[in-house]
Amino acid sequence: MYYTNKMEDRVRIPPAMFGSKIEDAVLRILREKYERRIFKELGIILSIDDASIASEGIVIPGDAGAYYTVQFDALTFMPYVNEVYKAEIKEVVEFGAFASIGPFQGLVHISQIGRDKYYYDKKSKSLTSRAAKKSLKKGDSILVKVSTVSLKPSTTDTKIGLTMRPDGLGKDEWLEKEEKPEKKEKKEKAAKAGG
Repeated sequence: MYYTNKMEDRVRIPPAMFGSKIEDAVLRILREKYERRIFKELGIILSIDDASIASEGIVIPGDAGAYYTVQFDALTFMPYVNEVYKAEIKEVVEFGAFASIGPFQGLVHISQIGRDKYYYDKKSKSLTSRAAKKSLKKGDSILVKVSTVSLKPSTTDTKIGLTMRPDGLGKDEWLEKEEKPEKKEKKEKAAKAGG
């Protein structure tokens, strides 16, 4: 899920940036320091905005830079176990499908696609269920639930396990087909009750 966090830090402005507006220099330094980094408590920091200087500049003897205490907003994304996301399949492999959730990619293992048994079809590069006549391929829109999260220092090293097994999850087309029979049954029950 996306969050906005109020943060505070002490920033060193190097002498080379003294000619710039202090606010611009601070924002540039904060963005270089924080954006695209992953923190276990916050998730990945996507954007830094609204930096305001909260103290007078301090100069330390022997250091030509000036130090400022700064408050700022950080837009973050943190996936939590049991959260449900609308995702897009980015890649299909023999053991499952990789789907994007926010800036991360998670794996829907072949055993977590549904209750049916799925097979990898090399020709169509898709995962198919012969019994239910369902398939997953690159570009499909799916509804998934996060089952495991292991945050690492980079997005490529971060591991996120996803599942589509619980009711109400899966490919959009599958969910639409499941809803139609339910509506038909409700109409039939209403007709029987009324007549």
